[in-house]
Amino acid sequence: MVGRVIAKYREAYSGLPRGVWMLAGVELVNRAGTMVLFFLTLYTTRHLGFSLPRAGQILAAYGVGSLIGTYLGGYLCDRIGAYHVQRLSLGFSAVFLILLGLPESFAPLMVLAFLLGAAAEALHPANLTAVSQLCPPEMRTRGFSLSRLAANLGLSIGPVVGGYLALVDYKWLFWADGLTSLVALGLFHAFFATQAGPASAHYENAPPERSPWSDRIFLLIWALSFLVAVVFSQLFATFPLYIREVYQLKENAIGQLIAVNTVQIVLIEMLIIHALRGHEPARVARLGVLALCAGFALMPLGRGFLYGAFTVVVWTFGEILTLPLLVTLVAGRAGPAGQGRYQGLLTLAFALATIVGPLLGSWVYNSAGPDALWFGCGVLGIVLAAGFTLLIAISVGER
Repeated sequence: MVGRVIAKYREAYSGLPRGVWMLAGVELVNRAGTMVLFFLTLYTTRHLGFSLPRAGQILAAYGVGSLIGTYLGGYLCDRIGAYHVQRLSLGFSAVFLILLGLPESFAPLMVLAFLLGAAAEALHPANLTAVSQLCPPEMRTRGFSLSRLAANLGLSIGPVVGGYLALVDYKWLFWADGLTSLVALGLFHAFFATQAGPASAHYENAPPERSPWSDRIFLLIWALSFLVAVVFSQLFATFPLYIREVYQLKENAIGQLIAVNTVQIVLIEMLIIHALRGHEPARVARLGVLALCAGFALMPLGRGFLYGAFTVVVWTFGEILTLPLLVTLVAGRAGPAGQGRYQGLLTLAFALATIVGPLLGSWVYNSAGPDALWFGCGVLGIVLAAGFTLLIAISVGER
């Protein structure tokens, strides 16, 4: 029995190009140092004495920068190559992270937060572009899942270490986060010292690329991705508040519930994605959005830690069946010279949702009540499933 399980894991992870593993390693190191964002509100309010609205404005500056960074990062991938974009992103992120810990007045913090958002978020479309270029089409979903796994592992480390550093001195957060970006840059340079990554100039004999703005199937995928991300953003916006106020669980229990999500992804995502190879991505994603939204819609129907963990398991299954498949769908629409622009726009959808989702979710939470928000997520799941059904029908017609 144990031998069969080990064989399944070996099969799920085997065959991926070496470069994809190296990209995942860089992602793991970089995400393991993600500390500043988790504690930026506490730093600006408790350490610097800013009001909560001012702290929110600094975070919003990061968000606006991330919108620009995701689009610009994708655009530059098709001009100078995905590897050069990742080098620039990691290098400038390290600089801006360290600088962000120096000023104690509002204006320079706003500027530096904006610059950090633009630099840091340019990494994600570049990483996705590099994975899509390294993997043959049949391996892309597994490649994207491995990158997600590395990111989730890293994010389970950074906030824990950051919490201890904040107890000593908040300033250590900025140095630690910046230095891990430099370490990730060093690893990236060691792995890909002589590579720039394919850019559009490398595809002189390729057929002309269509614009993502005129690709109606991609635009439908983009709209569906944005709505999925609006739902998923509640995990960071209203989910902790609901668990604290309605479930009456303390902060450590909230962290443990979120850890259920991370552990589930690490243990089974690659197995599930490998088992579903050969299935049409849009059909898998349609099932995924129903599970993702159902997990949130189930929250008002019970109480307690175990029931909360059950709902997390449900929506995590939905996350596993949806998020990597969305990236695969987008990669399939782009030609070899257009991966950067397509992946940049997809990342932009998620960045925009991190701004719109918390605003919309908190408004519904306060005006209509928290239960209405979660049941609304369930209704949106049905709408999203209908959207994926339409996507399947249009795709069949296009063939």
